[in-house]
Amino acid sequence: MRPAVASTFHVVVHNLPAWLDWQRLVGPGDWAAHEAQNGWLTVEAELSRDAAADLAVRLRGVGIGGRLLQFETTPTLRRKELRQANTDEARRRREGSTGFSKSGTRVDQEGKISLTPETLAFELGQRAGNQRVIDAFAGAGGNAIGFARAGCAVTAIELDAERLAMARHNAGRYGVSDRIKFIHGDARTLVPELEADLIFLDPPWGEDYDRERVTLGGLPPCAKVLEASSHIKNRWIKVPPSFDPGTLPDCQPQAFFGVGAGDDRRVKFLLLKLS
Repeated sequence: MRPAVASTFHVVVHNLPAWLDWQRLVGPGDWAAHEAQNGWLTVEAELSRDAAADLAVRLRGVGIGGRLLQFETTPTLRRKELRQANTDEARRRREGSTGFSKSGTRVDQEGKISLTPETLAFELGQRAGNQRVIDAFAGAGGNAIGFARAGCAVTAIELDAERLAMARHNAGRYGVSDRIKFIHGDARTLVPELEADLIFLDPPWGEDYDRERVTLGGLPPCAKVLEASSHIKNRWIKVPPSFDPGTLPDCQPQAFFGVGAGDDRRVKFLLLKLS
């Protein structure tokens, strides 16, 4: 006789930071949470076979807050179950959050990788509350446009002239060019001479950032710009999910999830607030 195939699995997820909305990350289930002495969380629940397989695939190789998540099931999931979950995950990744929704916008390869999804960029702008904002690494303009659409006066700095031209063009497509001052140059030398209520740093990560643990040193030239912006009251940094907030004293981390059907349970980035 063939061994019986389990219909439910006991699932355990380790290394969840206490500040994370972990319930959104892991999804539906009667989850129980336990806090370790170091402040990290372990959660567990009984899930169906398909739900357990989907979660195993979605959390594989994911680091949040400087540690890789650890996933266990009892009994062990079979290759067949994981193979189908991998297929479903590949489909979900094609249904992620939209970068720019306006036709005629322009992005380069770096922009396709790192552009803040339009809805999340606008949410950041709303949280800024009509402040004067410096976008220190403007890139293709996604963040600057989000701040401007929310009513902020924005100074957008970009070292690459071609990318700055893209940002200017894209701002025109969204009708916010009059709210953004575009400056071609190096934020490290420009920021000390500029006044603002808030400075926003979104350094390019590239596709090959460390999925387990990223520190400020791995995001040049963030440290130099932070030093140069000490006269600005509010400082926000958008960093990869695997960034270790413990390496940046006094920062307040918050995870931003995707808004598309395929990534609404996936952490897109962390926002670190310093003041």
